[in-house]
Amino acid sequence: MLTVNFDRLALAPGKSLLDVGCGEGRHACEAYSRPGVKCFAVDLDPENVSKTAGMLAQMEKAGMGRGGAWKALCADSTCLPFDDASFDAIICAEVMEHIPDNKKAASEIARVLKPGGILAVSVPRYFPERVCWALSREYHSNPGGHIRIYKKREIQALIEATGLQCTGSHYCHALHSFYWWLKCACGVRNENAPLVKAYHRLLVWDIVKKPRLTRTLDRLLNPVIGKSLVLYFKKS
Repeated sequence: MLTVNFDRLALAPGKSLLDVGCGEGRHACEAYSRPGVKCFAVDLDPENVSKTAGMLAQMEKAGMGRGGAWKALCADSTCLPFDDASFDAIICAEVMEHIPDNKKAASEIARVLKPGGILAVSVPRYFPERVCWALSREYHSNPGGHIRIYKKREIQALIEATGLQCTGSHYCHALHSFYWWLKCACGVRNENAPLVKAYHRLLVWDIVKKPRLTRTLDRLLNPVIGKSLVLYFKKS
């Protein structure tokens, strides 16, 4: 399930992309599947890096890399191990809400982006996230969890303070808001709650089958309760 719209990243053969806070590699794998793209994925969690590397290696073995290259490594977003102006595009999806020194992370991301390069940043949207925090302390108080909730103007100002210019935004994953509200109401770690299990099956079905009904419903609800806010920036 992708959060970022790859059509806005202008990825072409020979271009390079950095996935900051790659998690289990959903965006990194999509980038690597594009013809001739050099994909780099970093995360602070060694387990996430291992999972991402494993999936990228499987794609390479299956010939799904389409002439590109990849590398996955452990790295801190506030101290990225790359030279200035290294990447044509950068993705930072659902990461900034976890980072204590978010200004340093934003500065580092801007530093390694090439002039003319594109940055996509996503964070949990303010209203759906506020509901989760109200329903469950456990949702946001666990180690490595969410430490802040961004309003759109706040995350935009954070990135623009590095010199990048916002070029657009959108909301996505509205149907996932209901899932997390149910999780928070029933207990974040209570995987056996009947309503949570039933709704999770619905989401999996939606992701796999992409039926017109749920895709249309998600699109109509995104402007109202989309779970994620995605912003795009360009470096002069």
